[in-house]
Amino acid sequence: MKFTVLTIFPEMFAHIQESILKRAKHSGLIEIELVNFRDFAESKHKNVDDVPYGGGAGMVLKPEPIFNAMASVDRTGNSRTILLSQQGQLYNQKKAHELTVYDHLIFLCGHYEGFDERIRTLADEEISIGDYVLTGGELAAMVIIDSVARLLPGVLGKANSWEHDSHSQGLLEYPHYTRPPDYMGMKVPEVLLSGHHAELEKWRRKESLRRTFMRRRDLFERLEFQPGDYELLEELWPECPGLISYRHKWQHLEPKSKKKKSRPMSD
Repeated sequence: MKFTVLTIFPEMFAHIQESILKRAKHSGLIEIELVNFRDFAESKHKNVDDVPYGGGAGMVLKPEPIFNAMASVDRTGNSRTILLSQQGQLYNQKKAHELTVYDHLIFLCGHYEGFDERIRTLADEEISIGDYVLTGGELAAMVIIDSVARLLPGVLGKANSWEHDSHSQGLLEYPHYTRPPDYMGMKVPEVLLSGHHAELEKWRRKESLRRTFMRRRDLFERLEFQPGDYELLEELWPECPGLISYRHKWQHLEPKSKKKKSRPMSD
């Protein structure tokens, strides 16, 4: 996948080309292109901003440099242009998965007080990474590039290793432990040392359910429970105050008891 970023601060993107993304880039799994739209400014002093019509505080990005920069971008395959904006759709893991279907993502990074409204016509969609204000769209672009790239085949090395990440299945991720098994009296749960794969998976699912309920009630309320969750939730509700009020959401998953077949009467 190719990522193209239109920005006046390309140096900000140095750190997202390290670690896992650096390896993915060297392996040819991703390509990151940085376009400084100041290079496309038409004024003598390469100005990319100007005072807003009608007055007001701050400066506004001019349309010409960004339109010119967009015209220079070589769109490869199935591309999508994203404008980073506080007014855009709120970004989440579901959206990250949706963006993996494209071959080329192009990001327009706003800055200063805002951008000329006509710049919006260049974008296929607008995305916000949260209900807060940043000084520019660069950090938001980095967040999206990182979260999308790690979902691409081969980027994380182990196939589908992202599947148990927080939010990938609507749940927060279960706790992780490593050596030593006992550190300052804090012990690793016995099930993780048992080597019993089935019990380990049950423990992980149960702890994800517990953590989601305790930390993100909004996510828990939207969950669609699996048949195997019935036993885990029945074990959890006495341990988690308040969980019993949600018991109606999983009671329909209760396994039906098998009826014994009646034996024919002998003569």
